[in-house]
Amino acid sequence: MILTRRNRILRQSPAIRSMVAETMLTPNDFIVPLFVVEGTGVKEEIASMPNYYRLSLDNLAKEVKELWAMGLKSVLLFIKCADELKDNKGTEAINPNGLMQRSIRTVKEACPDMYVMTDVALDPFSSFGHDGIVENGEIVNDATVEVLAQMSVSHAQAGADMVAPSDMMDGRIEAIRLALEENNFTKTGIMAYSAKYASCFYGPFRDALDSAPGFGDKKTYQMDYANRTEAVKEVMMDIEEGADIVMVKPALSYLDIIREVKNISDVPVSAYNISGEYAMIKAAAKMGWINEDKAILEVLTSIKRAGADLIATYFAKDAVRLINH
Repeated sequence: MILTRRNRILRQSPAIRSMVAETMLTPNDFIVPLFVVEGTGVKEEIASMPNYYRLSLDNLAKEVKELWAMGLKSVLLFIKCADELKDNKGTEAINPNGLMQRSIRTVKEACPDMYVMTDVALDPFSSFGHDGIVENGEIVNDATVEVLAQMSVSHAQAGADMVAPSDMMDGRIEAIRLALEENNFTKTGIMAYSAKYASCFYGPFRDALDSAPGFGDKKTYQMDYANRTEAVKEVMMDIEEGADIVMVKPALSYLDIIREVKNISDVPVSAYNISGEYAMIKAAAKMGWINEDKAILEVLTSIKRAGADLIATYFAKDAVRLINH
């Protein structure tokens, strides 16, 4: 048998496979989500997210120093708000000495060059567990957007490099951009959760922050997972309104959406490899059904291959160790 083309030639050894690989992971690809709680000396493992933790501010400082030493350059902060501070207006979200604001300052003091992104949404602060203000059983849009804009300015005042609105309210990117401009935060970026789907895979995250909705679900503001064209529309609107980075969330069940967004976006595209995706790999590996290290690299490579320029992932530290191995 004589062939003029033998594609397997470029697969014959690790050396040639690495030489012609189209997609390469580096530490620069990753955003590290971190969960912060009140207290001192706290490092609580999240039951549904093995080997991932809630950290008090002192341990947050240690963690970001370790991340920076590993070559990881960006964190995305989330806080667990005390129940007694929750209300229906997000009052604690704009407290200049709130846990989020202190978390931002802690990171910047511990590691000034770390790029700090912050979650902007009301669910951690809401007595209803929703991303917006509730009126007569409805999550209202415009009043929520006003608070989100104030929240973003408060984060910028504390030292955040980029705010990351994850709420999916209409018009919030433009409102946040205008609020930042009006308050002279012209260097503060916006990473918009532009195509955030109503997903069953958020469960472990909600355990981490105790932010599950107190009634109903989030389907009136998060996207229907049956839709693809809608994601493109949402992304284009957020770019027009001033988003510096657009995000698709979740990642694994939405690789097609990541590619669609990458094809039309003129700003960087991020994807969130979310808690349920993390937990599935951890659980399967614990049962001995898959090789965890190989699964981590395959999953993250698939997300980047689909078009993500940045990946928010709980596997960031594991991935860097494996890449550098």
